[in-house]
Amino acid sequence: MHRLYILLFVLLLIPLLSHAQSFPLEAALSAPYCSSLVTSPDGSAVGWIMEEAGIRTIYTASKPHFDPRLRFKSLYDDGQILGNLHFDHQSAYLYFVKGSAKNRVGEIANPSSEVEYPSRQLLRVNLDTDKLDTIGEYENYVISPDDSYLLLFQANKLEKYDLKSREIKPLIKMRGSFSDVSFRPGGEGIAFVSNRGGHNFIGYYGFGSRSIEWIGPSLFRDQNPVWSRDGKMIAFIRMPGQRKGELADITGGTEFSIVVYDMSTNEGSIVWSSPGEDGGFTQYYHDKPLRWTGDGDLLFYSEHEQYMKIYHLDLRTKDVSAVISGNCEVEHSDLSPDGSQLIFSSNCNDIDRRDLFIYDIDSRRLKQITNGEKIETNPYFLAGNQFIYRENGFNFPTRISIWSEAGIEVLFPRQLSVDYPESHMVKPKQVIFKAADGTEIHGQLFVKNESGTKPGILFMHGGPIRQMLLGYHYSSYYANAYVLNQYLADQGYAVLSVNYRAGIGYGRDFRRANKQGPRGASEYQDIVAGARYLQSLDFVDADKVGLWGGSYGGLLTAQGLARNSDIFKAGVDFHGVHDWSWRATDFSKGGFWGIDDELMDLAYKSSPVSDIEGWKSPVLLIHGDDDRNVMFGQSIDLAERLKEHGVHYEVLVLPDEVHGFYRYASWLRSYRATADFFDRFLIN
Repeated sequence: MHRLYILLFVLLLIPLLSHAQSFPLEAALSAPYCSSLVTSPDGSAVGWIMEEAGIRTIYTASKPHFDPRLRFKSLYDDGQILGNLHFDHQSAYLYFVKGSAKNRVGEIANPSSEVEYPSRQLLRVNLDTDKLDTIGEYENYVISPDDSYLLLFQANKLEKYDLKSREIKPLIKMRGSFSDVSFRPGGEGIAFVSNRGGHNFIGYYGFGSRSIEWIGPSLFRDQNPVWSRDGKMIAFIRMPGQRKGELADITGGTEFSIVVYDMSTNEGSIVWSSPGEDGGFTQYYHDKPLRWTGDGDLLFYSEHEQYMKIYHLDLRTKDVSAVISGNCEVEHSDLSPDGSQLIFSSNCNDIDRRDLFIYDIDSRRLKQITNGEKIETNPYFLAGNQFIYRENGFNFPTRISIWSEAGIEVLFPRQLSVDYPESHMVKPKQVIFKAADGTEIHGQLFVKNESGTKPGILFMHGGPIRQMLLGYHYSSYYANAYVLNQYLADQGYAVLSVNYRAGIGYGRDFRRANKQGPRGASEYQDIVAGARYLQSLDFVDADKVGLWGGSYGGLLTAQGLARNSDIFKAGVDFHGVHDWSWRATDFSKGGFWGIDDELMDLAYKSSPVSDIEGWKSPVLLIHGDDDRNVMFGQSIDLAERLKEHGVHYEVLVLPDEVHGFYRYASWLRSYRATADFFDRFLIN
């Protein structure tokens, strides 16, 4: 009998011991994460941002050995982001901006609630001496070809900042606002976009001129001007002007053309036009949607053959061909300094990861240069037949690596802290299931072991124009989400991340799915299908399924709890939209989803708040009150409705925090609260 008591005691203790042996959340969440990779114009130097437990740093490395060198470090987890990195042409300085963009009332983010309110600053670091200079409260800049001055532009003003004298001279003041400022090869003038609301002009200013020269002004929205290498021509993208009552719609598309303008004859011609509404998304998703090749051809992004690809346009024959074939997409890309080669990341051959490919412009030959279970993104050419890129896997966060003929070398960080729980990370499994209407949906399943019976959790990304992958994500927001999914799996949950319709990676029709969002919430059936898949697994307790997500994922979390509390027993909603009709009236006109007066009723019926009567399950609402993407009031309104209906809800408010939290402390606090909430309502 004594032995039986001991055996029963040990059996009862096993779950507690297993829980105690799981990794601390902060051990993974605080791991170094590298982003914002840039190269110098000649490919001799590279720079990047690394964040570790909220401390933001900037590193550079230069040929021949590319040894990393620290250039800037924040003092603590202050939430002041870094970005807009650029080398000058001699690789003598690295410029960057510290601080966020402004909100609607002109404030940058202050998520650590500093009593001395921060300002956004343009800085540069001397790469020989490490001396840090503050240029001033600027954010948009272009470095002159001789590195002697900057062009600073904001709203309708463009100024010249002399780097030696530090004097500022006004150059242009015009109607509209500046964007896409670029120097003409040779440096005697600049091209830019003048944004005029319903139409845009391409402008040219020759230094010393009395007036602006307008490049083929029309009734259209002209954008993305790029100079030919000899400076004789400008190519740009032309889209229709805005019609009366037309609202911005993230789910829509537009026809577009490519125009080439001869600066010597002042004549332009359309060299290619899309066969349908194939533009819009590919032009704003990529920072360089149009490029000249070394031999005078053009490369451009388009979805006119269903998938987001780069196309090679031969200006002599007008032949257009994709640089890669198949039902897959091209994402990040870079053109070699001489314009002879294109390197890009793609999910071709591995739909839920990214690999790197090189396309030779002259021969039009394609070569895949990485494969396997790692995820490679953001490639850039370096001098000496090398290239640099971001690399991650299922058990290590995004790092910087260099490829050469000799092989692949990890540049930074070369190793992680001994506290990083690499051995605890489970390899997510690709799963494919079908929604009620037959749509094929991809997901990633995180399970530590398939024994026993465990609660299930669904995760939905935001955007919705995103794709979760079979490893760490190249976006820090989703890299953090990946960590939480791994942590929950380590805690004993079965976690399914759902790539629901409206996301990228699976083609234009999938991204622009019919009746999505405020037009019927068709994507919600993918969430139900994901839950049914989880419930079908032998090791999942079908009566204990929860869900969580942020932004659009928060919307879908609320949608699940409102429509199917019979399936979803608990949820954590990070800064979700809960009322589409309110977003269309208070956030912005149409809410960026084209929600007009005729659509308003359907938009409301497509919202979680319209099904509040069916909401029975508990929810945790997490929101920062300086959210610039989703109104903080969306959570206030939902909480009041839940209170009226007697639904249990809990709240975690982060004062002065933004949509994609800028502080490590905010992520850690929120994720701890999430895990605790699920433990209380799905396990205990």
